[in-house]
Amino acid sequence: MELFALIFGSIFISNIVLAQFLGICPFLGVSKDIKSAFGMGLSVMFVMILSSTICWLVYTFLLVRFDLEYLKTIAFILTIAALVQLLEMFLKKHVPALYKSMGVYLPLITTNCAILGIALLNIQENYNLIYTLANAFANSAGFTLALVLMAGIRERLDEADVPDAMKGLPIVFFVASSMGLAFVGFTGMI
Repeated sequence: MELFALIFGSIFISNIVLAQFLGICPFLGVSKDIKSAFGMGLSVMFVMILSSTICWLVYTFLLVRFDLEYLKTIAFILTIAALVQLLEMFLKKHVPALYKSMGVYLPLITTNCAILGIALLNIQENYNLIYTLANAFANSAGFTLALVLMAGIRERLDEADVPDAMKGLPIVFFVASSMGLAFVGFTGMI
């Protein structure tokens, strides 16, 4: 039951984007259409799950063993950067349309604070490997949910009659803040 609460809470209550405000750059940049948003969400999911797992293993079996815990941030950033490079090469070769639609935001996954934040949170909360995997999956699913919801709303807004002063980024910021308020409102459920 505790694992279910962690997963549900990470997706809906303490959503990484809408409640913790991490990963805002790709949230605003890639949420113009649902296809790109979903592709970015899956890419972040892949990197977050794999990097959280590898970071947990590196921390537990290497850094702690040799009393090098103070190097965790550097080790985690290197791990995330290597995984993003592998993902970028894979997408460029096998899914070029998705690679092009993500543009500059794909390599920016490396600097996505949500990915590093979850890897550090797993260590800070002293999660075991199962909880680390569950937390990484749930937070990346929450990221994907927020991204796809925002993309769906933005696609609709492109066809809506929006006042000139609110066109473009102003309406996007308004929608994003409204979504954030709605997700923060879920905290009253628990």
